[in-house]
Amino acid sequence: MRKQFRDLASPAAARETIASLELTPDAETVPLADARGRILATRVDAEIDVPGFDRASMDGFAVRARDTFGADEADPIELDLVGAVHAGAEPDVEVRPGTAVEISTGAVMPPGADAVVIVERTDERDDSLVVYKAVAPGDSVMPAGTDIAAGARALGPGTRITPREIGLLSALGLDEVPVRGKPVVGIVSTGDELVRPGGDLRPEAGQIYDVNSYTIAAGVEDAGGVPKLYPHAGDDYDEMERLLRQAADECDLVLSSGSTSASAVDVIYKVVEERGELLLHGVSVKPGKPMLVGTLGEGSAYIGLPGYPVSALTIFRTFVAPAIRDAAGLVEPQTATIEGTMAVHERYAEGRTRLMPVGLVTDGSGEMLVYPVDKGSGATTSLVEADGVVEVPADVEYIAAGETVSVQLFSPDVRPPELLGVGEDDPALSRLLDRVPSPRYLAVGSREGLRRLRDGVPDVVVVAGDNRGETDAVELGSWTREWGLVVPADNPAEVTGLLDLVESDLRFVNRDTTSGLRTELGNAIAALADERGTTRHELVEAIDGFDHGTKAFESPARAVLTGRADVGLGLRETADSLDLGFVSLGRQSVSVLANPDRTEKPSVRTLESILKDSDVFDTLVGYERD
Repeated sequence: MRKQFRDLASPAAARETIASLELTPDAETVPLADARGRILATRVDAEIDVPGFDRASMDGFAVRARDTFGADEADPIELDLVGAVHAGAEPDVEVRPGTAVEISTGAVMPPGADAVVIVERTDERDDSLVVYKAVAPGDSVMPAGTDIAAGARALGPGTRITPREIGLLSALGLDEVPVRGKPVVGIVSTGDELVRPGGDLRPEAGQIYDVNSYTIAAGVEDAGGVPKLYPHAGDDYDEMERLLRQAADECDLVLSSGSTSASAVDVIYKVVEERGELLLHGVSVKPGKPMLVGTLGEGSAYIGLPGYPVSALTIFRTFVAPAIRDAAGLVEPQTATIEGTMAVHERYAEGRTRLMPVGLVTDGSGEMLVYPVDKGSGATTSLVEADGVVEVPADVEYIAAGETVSVQLFSPDVRPPELLGVGEDDPALSRLLDRVPSPRYLAVGSREGLRRLRDGVPDVVVVAGDNRGETDAVELGSWTREWGLVVPADNPAEVTGLLDLVESDLRFVNRDTTSGLRTELGNAIAALADERGTTRHELVEAIDGFDHGTKAFESPARAVLTGRADVGLGLRETADSLDLGFVSLGRQSVSVLANPDRTEKPSVRTLESILKDSDVFDTLVGYERD
């Protein structure tokens, strides 16, 4: 009896039905060499600092900055030249007061040195170095962890691994990567009239070559799946049932083409009804009305495509490919060049063509904004944070905010993040971001984050402490974290508070000047100075290492863990996770503030909901939700 198409499903209903099928395979671990094009299954945090040492960023001479104070062209300072350090070699010389060491770009900073005087600002005379310009601590030095610091969120789940991510993962020393599995898709072409390409064709018998098997297989692979072709099945019920059952046992999804119309010889729908469940038969689209959706025993997913190649491919691209991409964790591909509006004014007047790395973000109305991304040519993470390049001609001195630019994407698959955040780094924040679809977060510190928010670039900024500056940002949520001094597990120096840093000979590691934790520490030292009737400057001068800041929240604790420091500025959560001791100095508030023009953006609303309902703060030590 001929089966009639009744109550054809709408395209929306067809998509909902297909979305209800379970196609997602288990995650797997693959060698780094095989990871390109795969999707990260879990978050990857940096286990090491990159670079793992303080290194010179220019050719010159490693010095103690204080030894150069006052030097200028009219009154240079002369230092003893006591050795040299080259890239790839461990320093065998120490910079003592009044001495300097020749150093190459990328070389390890020798003990005692805290700055580099570039070679152009010096002269060599016998065994002496004449310095014509004073330097400050940190000048021409890339501190350990500047590129990415141990404990920092390197890549999030759902990230597509392209050559730029391969570079970052390599820099972190990973040789295996946890990735989402690729859905295996079985393909069965039906119909007595079909002959596989290469076979003997008898046109007089109405035979045609099987176009759909290879066409759909290519579409499956392009969508991120693994195609598996099965032998050609005729219209014989028993053979068709055998192939469908075999494919169902071996694949996440089974696709067939042909035998889905209302012909008396079309029997696939009977197999589906008897072995599984027919969820949909027929869609109100042209071409492609005869489509089946169902299961083949124990929930195995099945979709039947029309037999005509154009119809089959149309239905596949419209309905099936998005489901395979979703199961594989991929996004819809787009063109490799897009137009956008510059979010900020960018000056450039070097007389050379500039290939400016840029990031993308959508504003509250969905318009594409473009912002510069540049952490220096030696920073691997610049590639991960950028989506493409804007070519700036040599005769262009600036690009104005609001100007339309053309962005050459790094890959046709690049999409702007759904949420762009900047500001303070924090363990709780990393976990919260795991629950936001396609976020990008730039840990630039509270102060820099607020500056970028005032420029109107990010969707949200995360600020530690109470000083928000002059901003009309909307608070989405907040929490407090316990901060203080991280010490070795047994606290051998018996550190009890800030006074020990001032009065004892302890090596201290601070955070960088953009950090809200460093601001909190500065305020505490100022309060201690008032109590003792002295100045903040005097106390700071007495702390060994106060002026040497590190990039991320875990870096000072890592220095303590490896014995490079006696005390580090940090969080109780960090100390607990690394099995270190902790001396509490108080609690600090952390607030997530939204760009006032983006409060209705879906990703911002999602983050606000997560902040209100998340259990993240219940699993962290020293944290409390406000």
